[in-house]
Amino acid sequence: MERLPNTRSCFCCGLENSAGLQLRLITDRRIVETRFSIRPEFTGFKNTVHGGITATVLDEMMAWACGVGAKSFAYCAELTVRFLKPAHPGEELVARGELTEDRRQLLFCKAELRNAQGDLLAEANGKYIPLRGPLHDLMLSDFLEDPSNQLGPWRT
Repeated sequence: MERLPNTRSCFCCGLENSAGLQLRLITDRRIVETRFSIRPEFTGFKNTVHGGITATVLDEMMAWACGVGAKSFAYCAELTVRFLKPAHPGEELVARGELTEDRRQLLFCKAELRNAQGDLLAEANGKYIPLRGPLHDLMLSDFLEDPSNQLGPWRT
């Protein structure tokens, strides 16, 4: 597995976003993965990670799966999340995402969130629209290091 670069401002992977999760992501060039824990300020009900935070992490895994698998970052067009068990602040969590289909103009992904014991807590499916031109360039300008160093040239 190799480390993926971080951005500056992203809520999930932005290292300069003090309010964010500051996730460190790795890939085997097919699966994108991160291991992390959620701070208590991201709870919904007592001792339960807010569902919106769970959905956000799953979306992040799928967006990165687009970058890794399709060589293009993408905006989410549709996101379906199935919540199976609650995640708890402070517990070790593992999120994974992968690109399942590349139709060039629409990318299909899936993601999952598990606890350290391997219990499936949530799963998601998403459809993503690849970023092109100036919008893609603007997004790439937020990276602390050039992602093409790890992933190769980007689809244009």
